[in-house]
Amino acid sequence: MPSAEVGPPPDEVGPPPDEGSARCSAKGCTADAVWALRWNNPKLHTPERLKVWAACDDHRRHLSDFLAARGFLRDVVPLRDAAGSRS
Repeated sequence: MPSAEVGPPPDEVGPPPDEGSARCSAKGCTADAVWALRWNNPKLHTPERLKVWAACDDHRRHLSDFLAARGFLRDVVPLRDAAGSRS
């Protein structure tokens, strides 16, 4: 997967997964998600509040890099292990 940038601008990232959804959060991607990227913006969220983006294998690094570059990424876990972690 070639990547010239650290991550997509915010308008190029799809919405977080809905309950029962398992699609990648990368804009335009329809692949099944297998990873949960748990993050929060410390300027907006308390440390306990984790947001979740779902990612397929192809977009895991790209989305993780985008969040990490902003200091938002908290951890990456298999999607099946992330149940109940969304805010």
